[in-house]
Formats: sequence, C-alpha cells, structure tokens
Amino acid sequence: MKLFLALSLYIAVCITSYAQINKLQSQEMARKQLPAAITELRQFLMLANNGLYADQVKQNMDWCLQAMAKRKFTTKILYSHEVPHLYAERMYNAKYPWVLFYIQVDGQPVDSTEWNQRSPYEATLKQNVNGIWETIAWENQQPYNDNWRIFARSVSDSKGPAISFLSALDILASRKISPRFNIKLIMDFQEEMGSPTLPDLVAANKELFKANTVLIMDGTRHISNLPTLNFGARGIVTVQLKVFGASSELHSGQYGNYAPNPVFKLATLLAGMKDDNGVVTIPGFYDGIRLSDEEKKLINDMPGDEAKLKNTLGIAVPDHVGATYEESLQYPSLNVLGLKAGSVGNEARTIIPAEALAELDLRLVVETDGERQVALIKNYIAGQGYHFVNGSPTDEERKQYAHLISFEYKLGSKPFRTDLNSEIGVWLANAMDRVLGPGNYVKQRTTGGSQPIEPFITTLKIPAVSIRIPNPDNNIHAANENLRVGNLVEGIQMCLGVLTQNMN
Repeated sequence: MKLFLALSLYIAVCITSYAQINKLQSQEMARKQLPAAITELRQFLMLANNGLYADQVKQNMDWCLQAMAKRKFTTKILYSHEVPHLYAERMYNAKYPWVLFYIQVDGQPVDSTEWNQRSPYEATLKQNVNGIWETIAWENQQPYNDNWRIFARSVSDSKGPAISFLSALDILASRKISPRFNIKLIMDFQEEMGSPTLPDLVAANKELFKANTVLIMDGTRHISNLPTLNFGARGIVTVQLKVFGASSELHSGQYGNYAPNPVFKLATLLAGMKDDNGVVTIPGFYDGIRLSDEEKKLINDMPGDEAKLKNTLGIAVPDHVGATYEESLQYPSLNVLGLKAGSVGNEARTIIPAEALAELDLRLVVETDGERQVALIKNYIAGQGYHFVNGSPTDEERKQYAHLISFEYKLGSKPFRTDLNSEIGVWLANAMDRVLGPGNYVKQRTTGGSQPIEPFITTLKIPAVSIRIPNPDNNIHAANENLRVGNLVEGIQMCLGVLTQNMN
C-alpha cells in the first residue's frame, strides 16, 4: 500500500511538472500562496526606498540578494557610474531560451503627514465602508477578501508586482515544476529618478543581458482593471521656462501699469501652445503619427466606459487629441507640471514678481524624438519674440530685449512599442488564455506613462512587454498608494502562466 501511494504521488508530481497549469489550478495555487506572499510583501515594504539615498538603496539591495538566494539564483551587483544594480540568473535547462525580467525596487519620496496611517512603510490592510477606507487587523483576517487593499509606499509601484513574480517561483519550486525558459533578472534602484545610469549599464553588459525578450514587472493596469499586457510606453522630456520681468520685485501700487508683469507674459506664452480643445498648436508637434482604421479599431475595441471615466476624473469634457482615452495615448502630450511666481494666501504681498517659472513635461511616442519636440517648442517661443538667456539676464540684455526667457530641458526615458501580433505577443497571449481565460485580460498598445526600458530594446535588439498587475486607482506616486488583494492574486496567476508557457 505504501509503495502504491508513493508511486501515485510520484506520477502526480510528474504529470504536474510537465503539464501546463490551467485556470482553476492557477487560482488554487495563487490563493494558497497568498498568506505567505503578503507576509513577504509586508517585510519588503518596511524598507524605505528612495533611490536618492545610498543607505536606503543598500538595505533594499540586501533584502533582494537574500530573496534571490532563497530561490537559488546566482547574483551579482553591477555598477554604472558608481550606482548599484542587482543582476540575478538561474538556468533550468541548457536547451531553453533566456527571458530577462526587469523589476523596479525604488519608490517615490513620501510625506508621512499626508498618509491616513501611522507610516507609509508599515503596510496597512483596509476595507471600503461607505466610501471610507477602514483599517483591518492583520492577525485575524484570513481568507483575504479580493476587494480589500494593502496601503503602503511602493506596494503597487512596484514591490507588489515583484512579490507576485517571486511567489510564482515559490509555487513552482514547491511542486517541482521548472519554468519553461531560463531566467535573467535586473533590479533597478533608481527608476523613479529616470534610471540615469541604466543605458550605460546595458551597453557595458550586452552579453550578460543577452535574452530572447524582456518582461517588465512594472506599471498600472488598463482602466478596466483587467489583467493587462502592455506593449509600449511613452517617453518623457522635462522643460523649465523662466520669464523675466524687472531686475527685482516691485511695489504693485507704485509700478503697476508701468513695469511689465512676467506672469502675464508666461501665461500668454503657455496659453498659445494649446487651443480650446486641448490640441497642441505648435507646428509639427504631431508629425509622423498615422493611425490606420485597423489600428484605431484595435485601440478602441478595448473595454472601457468613457462616461464613467469622465465621472471618475471629475471632468465634463476631455481634450480632443484622440477620439477616445486610449486613442489619446497614441500621441505626444504637452503638460504644465506647475507654476511659480510671487506668493499667495497668507504669504501674499502687493508686488510685481521679478520672474515667473513654469515646469513642463512632454510625453513622447515612437514617432516623436525628444530633441525634435524640444526644438519645436523653442522655435515657437522664439517666434513670439523672446530672447533666450543663460541663467539670469545680463544688464545689457535687459536694456536691449523686451521679452527675456531661460530655457532648460532634460531628456528622460525614450518611448518603445512592440507589435501586439509579434512572437512575444502570441506567446504571452497563449499564457494568459490558459491561466485567465480568453477575454479576461487586455492587450494594450501603449500606456501613458514612461518606463526606462528602451536601452534593452535598442542595445540588445529584443522586444519588451510589461506585465501589469496593480489596480488603476492605486494612487501611484501619491499619498495612500495601495494594491487590491485580488490584483495580487491575479498577478501571481499571470506570472504562473508566463513561467510555464513553452517558448516556440
């Protein structure tokens, strides 16, 4: 009898090891793993992770080194311009192809006073009661409800997705199932800073990073909150404009009607960049973008309720760059991040400011080069009669020119886009069909945000797709960032599907 049971168990293990996991199995596996996944996630979230601070980078690096060693990965700390990155790999079969995973570890800075809990780094479980998020004690709440949420900095961006991946590896290891490809992993500790050293890191380690594709464990889902495969991201450029008035602040009573106020000049300059429909008026801004009827249908056939979206955002009429929300993401954007001049509220003074400052960000698509877009804006400003200065204007420039402006910009992440019907697209779709079911996930052409993945695509000549796990209303980058428990479960399922999908 004992021999029979042992043989039966051996056969069951063998069948599970070589059979692809289906939807029901992935759900059962993910839910069984959930308590352990949440425990590990809570420990990970306790570590402050602002990439500006070396001590915070180190404590997260140490945690990641231990986490990967636990999964029997070999690890190596790679440096680029003295900034550390963690590389890990594991070979399961010498005949298998390699897949490179990108994982973000750092997070946005926090202001603890804006959070509705003791600490942004102390994960808090909450449930929504009549529109108010109420805290639930961790120790007495199993099984977890899918609609409960975990609140903490980086829980969605992107430690939650990282734990989904690690949890899927644990599930497979406990069942003696090997992934259907070999794995390389790069962990980034300065993504929120634009990953400034990543391009040089990739260029210096091309052979080490060599793989068939790169999968990005970062990014928010489609607005439907369906599990999302995202095939592209917009790039980013930031621009700082400073318009100058008099050489010092002036009394508004004594000099009003005589000394020009730079705030009005800057406001006029910015207002001229867009029309009443929110469309950028700068000549050439949208050049090169051509969406075919087939592409528009693919984009607009995605699930979504425009009326619900407008209601959620609290707007009556959206900008008309695209016919729909999804279509609008296929174009470059121009946004004013903030304005500064003088003082307001209790600090207000009756003065004419000496200067007015605007910070802009431009989101780029594959067809719009960052340098080109910056040049278009600079040409537009020059056409309005402005003289450009370096830093502050000299006395001679103040005497000679009526309109003075300084112009600074910084290139950030570049855009990328992978064909939805490419080999990687078909491979991932097959994995999602198997563990989620056809129609229960979204293939998104591009997202509005930016990701520092372009160096892998251009340097390694491989395609990239991001696995999107967090809920779209996760307060990313803001106070009270959160991750829906059901999304964590589905994230583990998505990773199980990918890890057990054969690569043809």
